[in-house]
Amino acid sequence: MKESLERFIGPRVPEAGGTQEQLRYMLPTIFLGLAAFCLLVSIFAPYWRMKLLAPQYPGGLEVQVYVNRMTGDVREIDSLNHYIGMRPLEEAAQLERSLSIFAIIVLSLLVIAAIYVHNQWAVLLALPALLFPGIFLADLYFWLRYFGQNLDPTAPLSSAIKPFVPPVLGEGAVGQFRTVAAVDRGFYLALLSSFLILLGLYFHRRAYKPLVEAARRGQLED
Repeated sequence: MKESLERFIGPRVPEAGGTQEQLRYMLPTIFLGLAAFCLLVSIFAPYWRMKLLAPQYPGGLEVQVYVNRMTGDVREIDSLNHYIGMRPLEEAAQLERSLSIFAIIVLSLLVIAAIYVHNQWAVLLALPALLFPGIFLADLYFWLRYFGQNLDPTAPLSSAIKPFVPPVLGEGAVGQFRTVAAVDRGFYLALLSSFLILLGLYFHRRAYKPLVEAARRGQLED
């Protein structure tokens, strides 16, 4: 059991060493720890926002999408979408939003766990958090496409509006409506987390690969 655990965790960090050697082993901890922190903080900031410009709303309507909720002019946008047959925004990604807080906490804990694993398994632990920003955008695109391609044929303006795909980023137009979509602070924090994970894994490999190889040579000699 102990040998299996050591095989998974990897070699121990040498206790002796100068300042430069200690820094080499600290860098993965610093970057991966910061990555987990940024990912956790991103929960409290919007990941995506969309502004709807319509003739009856000269100032526009805006909705902010957090990982677990939506804020802004959701009701007003739903009332406009009703005329073209689009479903209410709250019906999108209900499962994802219900699990998002728990999922991000788990992802952050996996990144922290990667700090204590001194071999290639650290990459697998950190990989889900590394890919999270891309997964968020892919899921957002899926729901935007699903809503835009499945309009209610009985809606008042159904004959005037053809199925469409609202843009995840940038500008789009549907009839008299124009949308401007962009990622927001939460997404940038998650993206920063991914960048820090890459840095952490780079320094992790530099620090622990020589120890892993030395341990393997020792096993072969035995």
